[in-house]
Amino acid sequence: MTDVAIRDAAELPVRRFLPALLVLFVASGMCALIYEVVWFQLLELVIGATAVSIGMLLATFMGGMCLGALALPRLVARHHHPLRIYALLEAGIAVVAVLVLLVVPTVGKVYTATLGHTFAGILLRGVICALCLLPPTVLMGATLPAVSRWIEVTPRGVSWMGLLYGANTVGAVLGGALAGFYLLRVYDTTVATLVAATINVAIAVVAMTIARRTPGGVQEATREPARVVRAPGSWVVYVAIALSGAAALGAEVVWTRLLTLMLGGTVYTFAMILAVFLTGLGLGSTAGAWLGRRVATPRLALGWLQALQVVGVAWAAFMIAVVLPYWPINPSLAPSIWLNMHLDLTRTLWVVLPGALLWGASFPVALAAVAERGEDPGRLVSGVYVANTLGAIVGSLSFSLLFIPTIGTQKAQQLLVFISAVSALLVFVSLVSPQAVPRLPANALVRSLPRAGAISAVTAAALSLFLLIKVPSIPGMLAAFGRYMVTWLGQVDLLYWGEGMNSSIAVTRLLGSGATQFHVAGKVQASSLPQDMRLQRMLGHLPGLFHPNPKSALVVGFGAGVTAGSLVVHPEIERLVICEIEPLVPRTSSRYFAHENHDVFNDPRVEMVYDDARSYVITAKEKFDIITSDPLDPWVKGAATLYTKEHFERIKNHLNPGGIVSVFVQLYETNLEAVKSEIATFFEVFPNGSVWANNINGRGYDLVLIGSVEPLRIDVHSIEERLSRPQYQPVVASMSEVGFGTLLDLLATFGMRASDLREWMADAVINRDRSLRLQYIAGEGLNRYESAAIYDSMAQYRKFPEEMFIADEAWKQQLRNAILGWR
Repeated sequence: MTDVAIRDAAELPVRRFLPALLVLFVASGMCALIYEVVWFQLLELVIGATAVSIGMLLATFMGGMCLGALALPRLVARHHHPLRIYALLEAGIAVVAVLVLLVVPTVGKVYTATLGHTFAGILLRGVICALCLLPPTVLMGATLPAVSRWIEVTPRGVSWMGLLYGANTVGAVLGGALAGFYLLRVYDTTVATLVAATINVAIAVVAMTIARRTPGGVQEATREPARVVRAPGSWVVYVAIALSGAAALGAEVVWTRLLTLMLGGTVYTFAMILAVFLTGLGLGSTAGAWLGRRVATPRLALGWLQALQVVGVAWAAFMIAVVLPYWPINPSLAPSIWLNMHLDLTRTLWVVLPGALLWGASFPVALAAVAERGEDPGRLVSGVYVANTLGAIVGSLSFSLLFIPTIGTQKAQQLLVFISAVSALLVFVSLVSPQAVPRLPANALVRSLPRAGAISAVTAAALSLFLLIKVPSIPGMLAAFGRYMVTWLGQVDLLYWGEGMNSSIAVTRLLGSGATQFHVAGKVQASSLPQDMRLQRMLGHLPGLFHPNPKSALVVGFGAGVTAGSLVVHPEIERLVICEIEPLVPRTSSRYFAHENHDVFNDPRVEMVYDDARSYVITAKEKFDIITSDPLDPWVKGAATLYTKEHFERIKNHLNPGGIVSVFVQLYETNLEAVKSEIATFFEVFPNGSVWANNINGRGYDLVLIGSVEPLRIDVHSIEERLSRPQYQPVVASMSEVGFGTLLDLLATFGMRASDLREWMADAVINRDRSLRLQYIAGEGLNRYESAAIYDSMAQYRKFPEEMFIADEAWKQQLRNAILGWR
């Protein structure tokens, strides 16, 4: 038989089992994304949720994939059956994934015990990422190069490689959706991991079964020696696909940042954006596989895909800044987040899909552009995959950690246009030189390539320059009000807005009342409005007065600085540590809220720590008399880690004897199930805790939880005596400014004790590190305003706590009337 006949005979099993192989790669991609979501959630608990931490996670995850793709064709000989190697890799992924689930909590304990909040501790975070994620991701990265060895490097074979890449990406869409919308919402990280591991094992069994029934591929049938072949000028393709990867992941970072402003930063929004992005990559890869097989000059097609990516980036920038924020949408009108999600999905598709389709199509076309008959298919796929992934790593890190905080999202998107333009021009210019043109049959088309390359280069350059200049900036009102922007037009003056490393910040002034509002990530987080000022002062003054002699305090979250400022006026306070995740926050709020926060940022007793609050609590050795926590809303992705039972236990361990904790719980933009979860989880750790209500006209608005190790005893007369001292006049003034003219006014905000709410909390979900169920529950309550109904459901269990207040009977009777009068 001739070599051609042998190849055709050897390709028959590949053709026969290609549908099954595509299904296996769908399942493999599904497992990979389930693991990614689970591991990110696990490692956020250990190393924090800052942009730096997330950047390290992404770099390690993709770096492991890159190493696996690079190592497989160099370490595994070609005579092994590709599907047998693939089966072993999938089985190995299942085993290592279960080990990661077991090891990460142990690593977290070691991390806590060995290093405090030091530079060495921050470096250790990167080591943790590498140790936990590299082994499984290396195995994942090796799967595509392994299976590609079953396929001959022909136009049809390269097309099949592109289909496998597309199938893997489609599976990733399904896995991300399954993890984000079901497995982690209903169960926890253990169940999600075991589901994915079971699928991995099933993939391994099926792949091994097919391997036993088929030969090892074309190379085994023809017994050709392995060769390293490079098409002329192929380096240009590798550089172009690397730039394409950098632009793709850079765009994902920028668009995720902006779309979460517009849609709300819930876990569902992040899952939806990722799903749409991966869907575009998968569909684009499938189209690119078809295109790469049929075009005579894949390199010219690759150049135009890069040029069109310029249009995709500019399109997204225009939609996000000029069109979508002004759609007449009021999210609170919908009774359910799932109804709003139809519109959210439409807007996400509108922004993300065009660019993602083009980036997805680039990979298989790049394969076709460098493919040479006789080349090791594993090395072919490995080379293009590694170049693309290295570019993706650089893109994700540079845009998240450098470009967005330094030059902003507008210039970052202009940079994306520039990167895509450079990628296109490199390919087009390479076609102008005859020496760089791949070996193709001499015909009129090939002879015209230099001219086509020159014309394409000029056209792409002109188009890119025009679109780069036209990239718009997002409206500052979007940074301020996010998904509610259109409902606030004409009602406020925008005083400031800026983009930090972790969040976008804005300050507005209400036209009617003149009140100043402080916005983080598209939502009002603090303001000088009476109801907000009262809550922020309660978080500081309640523990500050209940503790008989508070010397030190830790404040989680700076916001407008009002909570920290309410503590700094207490004369006993000698040290105040403030932990804030976004450095832009205190610099901005100290400028616009210096009066309201008593200029706390410049107080010599204050130490600012810029880090994830959970990470700080894990690593800090210091203990405090008071710890007060006012983090982002629990529906914001990552914030639920500050409401877990394990986190509250760590806070308890950082209290000095007699120490007191205060925690903010919102009743608006949430639901009853989420509020029950927050309160029940807190009371699991502080069974002597109590609820204090910041109501509006007796109706629910938000709450303060007070916790202590020992039963709380409030000596009313002792507090009155302290407030009468001259050095306490700033405290008295601070209370009076928000409506607490007397101590009775402040104590009348008492709501109920933990023991009163046992029946109410009976069906509550305890939020734990392993599940973080709160962020999924709270995400379902986004845009709902049921404060009064939620508080009324609690108020029916209220009783006057006779033993909590130490006072004479006359004082108690006044307090009893004031408290029970709130019903």
